[in-house]
Amino acid sequence: MVQVIWLVAAVLVLFTLGYFSYSRYLSQFVELDEDSETPAHKYEDGQEYVPAKKPVLLGHHYSSIAGGAPIVGPITAGLIWGWVPALLWIAIGNPLMGAVHDFVSLSGSLRHEGKSIGYIIGEYVGDDGKNMLLWFAFLTIILVVAVFAYVTALVFQEFPSAATASILYIALALLFGVYLYQLDGPFIPGTVLFVAGVFASVWVGIQYPLALTQTTWIPIILVYAFVASVLPVWVLLQPRDYLSSFLLYAGVGGALLAIIVGTLITTPAEPLQTNIPAYSGFWGSDSFGVVSPLFPMLFVTIACGTISGFHSLVSSGTTAKQLDKETDARLIGYGGMLGEGLLAVVALSAVAVVGITPEGTTGGVGLALPNFADGGGIMLTSFGIPIEYGAPFMALVMVSFLLTSTDTALRLGRYMLEEIIGTPESQVEEVATNRYANAGFQSVVAYGLIATGTWTPLWQLFGSANQLLAALALLTATVWLANWSANKQLISTGVPMAIMSTITILALVYLQYYQNLYQGIILGESSFALWSLALQIAIGTVLIVLALALLRKGYGNIQNARGDVSAAPATDGGQPPDED
Repeated sequence: MVQVIWLVAAVLVLFTLGYFSYSRYLSQFVELDEDSETPAHKYEDGQEYVPAKKPVLLGHHYSSIAGGAPIVGPITAGLIWGWVPALLWIAIGNPLMGAVHDFVSLSGSLRHEGKSIGYIIGEYVGDDGKNMLLWFAFLTIILVVAVFAYVTALVFQEFPSAATASILYIALALLFGVYLYQLDGPFIPGTVLFVAGVFASVWVGIQYPLALTQTTWIPIILVYAFVASVLPVWVLLQPRDYLSSFLLYAGVGGALLAIIVGTLITTPAEPLQTNIPAYSGFWGSDSFGVVSPLFPMLFVTIACGTISGFHSLVSSGTTAKQLDKETDARLIGYGGMLGEGLLAVVALSAVAVVGITPEGTTGGVGLALPNFADGGGIMLTSFGIPIEYGAPFMALVMVSFLLTSTDTALRLGRYMLEEIIGTPESQVEEVATNRYANAGFQSVVAYGLIATGTWTPLWQLFGSANQLLAALALLTATVWLANWSANKQLISTGVPMAIMSTITILALVYLQYYQNLYQGIILGESSFALWSLALQIAIGTVLIVLALALLRKGYGNIQNARGDVSAAPATDGGQPPDED
């Protein structure tokens, strides 16, 4: 057995090196300028384009990107293949791929008026490429909403105290928004007061838990997400994410510090050491008895803890429209993703401490929910916090990630559909671009996906789409850089793009054609209905074809941009000149 502190130490060292060296280089590489006017100032409208203080925006961004996936993924991968492969992919892949992905998505959006990655790719490869990517992103968003609403409802059912506390801190966020933006109250005293209220809500939740079933919570969560997604960002999104960020920092930072304290100074409830295998072999079995190879399945199983395509939608959707200064992109884009990597390590450490096995469990969600909370509760006993208080607190931390990601995803879905349609020319298009109809449509479709009750296919579709979107976002960044200047190197984005494209497409081929078609349908070994397997195969095929088509378009554009030696290098950050 190995002490968990060594897992944390390895990640902290590599993440620190990445932030203070590689992110500094990337900031200079994309020429971030503190004095340049950002889209938030240029197009300030009080609705979507609203400049935010760096700590406020960091709180929103971190809360939005860090959903339940970096908890579920590392726990599931650690149990299937062991903690060493999972740790290596998080520790190395995050600063070299995931953080780069988030940073260049945010920087590229800054250079294109705060537009999404779909708009950016369209500027270089045409409207076909733009629409393909936007539709891909829109469908991915609906999967994100469905997955996070499902998991949030399950957390509320398992930990009713977290439900009460969540309702209270949402109410506090509404009040904080009025205090900050309407009453122009002083920032620091307001922060102290309202953050104290958020932590007090944890105690209230433990005393007065709100117990409802998962099926009851799901529509309530979707209604909340609908309302939150159509409100101006200053009303709820900015203040809520800022306040909840303190809860998230306390949960992730507190767990990491508890590991150090519990190892070096005090005695926790249980030894903080790895109670799962370091390496379980190349072929691992999950809780359903499905045998999967470490390559390529480890990488798409961990998913968001290392790299996530959803982050490119947040970075180029809401965050780019609120960035006060260009130089803030380094901390928020690159640093925010490192923060999600720390959450993944906390999740991996939690399951390692608990030391369970996959047999007899109900899958990734069934593994993640109790063991993230219980393992985190054990860690917090290092501070003398009873586990009966520590476990509900860690459950609330998880819910905070999930709620913010859910309503942010709905807002991003609005942006995607609005960009696809453009200026509405018919009554149908006017309805589709209406914020209420748009968000309502997404909520209804997401509920329909959840209502099928087939969690495993839903999770696989989400994971596959999300990772493929990351590859396409990196493709977008590479195309942007290639068109910016012939002197811009393409290795930082091009290599991660090639790796993620290969891994994701191979994973989709394995899942859909070997696992679902051959084993599930031909051999009849799957417990899921044939129509469900057929639907997965069809969607997986569409994703593969769509990705290959976009990769081909992007590669052709890069060849043209670098092959045209007579073209003068761009000097405006890569944004194409206006056409006559």
